[in-house]
Amino acid sequence: MLRNRSILGLTVAELVSLTGSSMTFVALPWFVLVTTGSTGKLGWVMAAELLPVGLLGIPSGSVIARLGAKRSMLVSDAVRGPLMLVLPILQWTGHLSFGAILAISFAVGCFTAPYFSSSRLVIPEVVGDDERGVAEVNAVLGGANTVTQIAGPVLAGILIAATSPADVLVVDAATYVFSFLTIATVVRAGRRVDTSEESKGMLAGVRFLLHDPLLGPLLMVAALLNVVVMGLIVGVNALAYFQYSSSYAEGFLFGAFGAGSLLGALLAQQLVRKVNLLRLAAVAIVSMPLPLWALAVKMPLGVALVVLAGFALGGPLVNAPVLGILTTKPPEALRPKVMTAVMTMTAGVGPLGFLAAGEALRVVSLQTLFLVIAALLTVISLAFAAVVLRHQAEESPGEAQPPRLEQPAGEAA
Repeated sequence: MLRNRSILGLTVAELVSLTGSSMTFVALPWFVLVTTGSTGKLGWVMAAELLPVGLLGIPSGSVIARLGAKRSMLVSDAVRGPLMLVLPILQWTGHLSFGAILAISFAVGCFTAPYFSSSRLVIPEVVGDDERGVAEVNAVLGGANTVTQIAGPVLAGILIAATSPADVLVVDAATYVFSFLTIATVVRAGRRVDTSEESKGMLAGVRFLLHDPLLGPLLMVAALLNVVVMGLIVGVNALAYFQYSSSYAEGFLFGAFGAGSLLGALLAQQLVRKVNLLRLAAVAIVSMPLPLWALAVKMPLGVALVVLAGFALGGPLVNAPVLGILTTKPPEALRPKVMTAVMTMTAGVGPLGFLAAGEALRVVSLQTLFLVIAALLTVISLAFAAVVLRHQAEESPGEAQPPRLEQPAGEAA
C-alpha cells in the first residue's frame, strides 16, 4: 500500500507532524503542573485545546467542502506552525502567563477538527470508495500515528529534562512546516466536493447521522466514551507528576499507549480485510477497559506501562473499522459535513472529561479516579457493542457472511 505515492506522503507527514504533537502533548501539561502544581489548571489547559472542536467542528465541514481535503490540511498546518512558536517566544521574553497558555491552546485547537477530518476524507480520493480499502489505509495511518505516540512522549521526556518544555514546542512548530511541504508536493488529491440537494445547509451532516440507524446511536455512545477517555489522560499526567515524579515517567507512560496502539494497528491492518468490521470493533471495545481496573492499586512504573499498553491495543481495532464505514457510507457530497459532525459530537464533549478529572483529583485519590474511569469505560463499551451487534442482527439475520453496508433506501439527508 505504501507504494502509492499519496498514501506514502500522508503517512510520512503524519509520522513527523504527530510526533511533534505527541511531544507537545507531554510538554504542555508538564509545564502547567511545574509552574502551578494544580490539576484543576491542567484540566482547563487541556480543555481549551479541545473546546474549539465542539464550537467550530460543524461549520468547518462547509469550509472543507469548498477548499477540498488537501487544501484544508495545508491551511491547518500553515497556521498551527507559527501559533506553536508564540508560547516559547512569550516565555523567553518573560511575558508568558496562564491566560496566554489558554489562549494559544484554544487557537491551535481551532484547526484540529478541519485537519483530522480532511486527513481521513482525502483517503477515498486516493484509493476509491471501498470501505475495506479505506479501513486498511486508516489502519496504515493508525500505525504511523501509534509510532508517534511512542517516539513523541519518550523524546519529550528526555528533552524536557535536558532543556525545557518551551524547546519542545519549537520542535513541534517545525514539524508542522515539514507536514505542509510534504502534503503540498507529494499528495495527489484535493478536488472540491460537488454539492447536492441533501448536502446543503450547515447541519446536513448532523441530519444524516441522526437519521442513520447505525451511526446515530453509535456516535452518541462514542461521545460518552470520549469524555471518560479524556479523564484518563488527566489521570495519567497526574500519575507521572505526583506518584513517579519524573518527566521521563510521563514520556514512557504515554509511550506505552503508543506501543499498545502500534500492535493494535498491525493487527487491524491484517484483520480488516478478513473479518466482519462491526464484530471486530465490538469485541475490541469491550476488551479495552479490562486492564485499567489494575490502576486502582499503586504499582511500579513497569507494571503501569503494561497496563496502559494493554488498554491502547484495542484502539486501532475499533477505529479502523469504524472509520472505514463512516468515511464511505455517506454520499460523497455529504462526507465533509458528516466527518466534521462526528468530530464535533465525539471530541467536542471531551473538555468535560478534562475538567471533571482535574477537579476530581482535588478531592479524591488517583486510585479512586482510575477505579471510576475503569467502571465507566466498561459500561459504555458494552453499550457500544450492543448498538453494533443489534444493527448487524437487523441487517443480516441468519447470514454467514456480512453484507456491505449501504445507505438505507429513502434515508433523509
